[in-house]
Amino acid sequence: MSRERPPSPRLVRSAGVIGVATMTSRVLGLVRDQLLAYFFGAADAMDAFRVAFRLPNVLRDLFAEGAMSASLVPTFTRAFAQGGTERVSRLGSNVINLLIIVSGVIVLLGVVFAEALVEMYAAGFRQVPGKIELTVRLTRIMFPFLSMVAVASVLMAMLNALHRFFIPALSPAMFNVATILCAVIVVPLSPRLGVDPIVAIAGGTLVGGLGQIALQWPAARRAGFHYHATIDPGDPWLREICRLMVPGVAGLAAVQINLFVNSWLATGLGTGAVSWLDYAFRLMYMPIGLFGISIATALLPGIAGHAANNDHHGVRRDVSKGLRMMLMLSVPATVGLVVLATPIVALIFERGRFTPADTAATAAALACYAPGLIGYSVVKLVSPAFYAMGNSRIPVIASAVSVGFNIVSNLILLRALGHRGLALGTAMAALLNAGLLLWLLRTRLGGLDGTRLLTAACKICVASVAMAFASYYVERLLRVPFGGTSLVAQAARVFGAIAAGMAVLGAGAHLLRIDEFRQLTRRASTNARTW
Repeated sequence: MSRERPPSPRLVRSAGVIGVATMTSRVLGLVRDQLLAYFFGAADAMDAFRVAFRLPNVLRDLFAEGAMSASLVPTFTRAFAQGGTERVSRLGSNVINLLIIVSGVIVLLGVVFAEALVEMYAAGFRQVPGKIELTVRLTRIMFPFLSMVAVASVLMAMLNALHRFFIPALSPAMFNVATILCAVIVVPLSPRLGVDPIVAIAGGTLVGGLGQIALQWPAARRAGFHYHATIDPGDPWLREICRLMVPGVAGLAAVQINLFVNSWLATGLGTGAVSWLDYAFRLMYMPIGLFGISIATALLPGIAGHAANNDHHGVRRDVSKGLRMMLMLSVPATVGLVVLATPIVALIFERGRFTPADTAATAAALACYAPGLIGYSVVKLVSPAFYAMGNSRIPVIASAVSVGFNIVSNLILLRALGHRGLALGTAMAALLNAGLLLWLLRTRLGGLDGTRLLTAACKICVASVAMAFASYYVERLLRVPFGGTSLVAQAARVFGAIAAGMAVLGAGAHLLRIDEFRQLTRRASTNARTW
């Protein structure tokens, strides 16, 4: 059997470019969450904000970060192959105008029926006077974010189909920048302005939505996009997108539906539970933005091209490469989050109104969420592969099964573990979703280079376990010279433990001859010199 070629420089470089842009956005997102934790902690105002934003943010998370690209990018890629940038431009205008109309109707309904939605979703907030009314007010402010992110998603998909990755991956950073500016500038002034501080943060989300469009629009213009304020119902490519869009979103919606269920159940657990879960999930999900989305976004146009030519070998080769690269990154990240959950949460959040009790609760949720990181990363790659091959039914079925499993497991685990049970149930559902998709894709493609994939996975797990032991014990040893709760002491313990763990991981990868580790580190050093 011939030795498989390593990932092409273009693939790894594209993933690296996307990773740099996404890392910028994620770091800014982390700063945003730090500021929110500092000013609001895990109190009632933050619970209200998290629930109010969860309602419109379901679609934001579907459109952004490549989920909507599962149906848009393959169609834009085929349209470009047949008619060039002008054809993509006309199709993009059609999709933008259609989504503006559809999302506009949803926004109007959301604003009008906000009270009923919140009552249905967060009835547990009735236990605290004024909490549900604040949630309704924030919901009405933030619902127009849907229309903004709908337009931004189409621009992102068009640019990705044209192999422009950096600006689309960077665009979510505008949302974080706007929130940070509101937190730093407006929140301290809000008492004098007569504005509730949390309302100022809600207003920042709308500014951030406009920022995502403003950043991508010039790049789309440079790529050849010309906006037309018309809709052509007879456009066959528009009908193709409409055919794929609903099942495409449904197939990738499991994450957001599961989070929705978590928040709904957490509203009855008292003050803080919604915020603890949200802070923890964002920490767990951050690595996915750094590598899961980056690899999947870089691979999707190529997979779509292979699928259009009925080249199953090409699809299988690209998916297998992507899976091995993802495992090399997601498995160590998972075990690292489990063993260092408490010191990481304390370092990032424990100041201002975020208390040690909040740290303990958030870290417990993070450790339970962490195994789902592997599942989420796999789904980010495998689910779009089905849409690229024109099969939207399988991801929808797998998504529905995982959602049903999540609801049942959460109801069972909630009684025994409280908010930790909600996190653990969600992680188990993500792994189930990934397992189903992998099994069905293997059947569809006649294999996924299973021996090579399993060998790589076993080696990665061994190296990751060694890394986990090193990180755990080094962090404990560093408590002697770096005791206390000062920022410097906390940073010394966390980064010292991470450095030790990475050294052991590198040594293990070298001894076990893990090719993916060498490829990633070599490309990382090349990108560093380039940047």
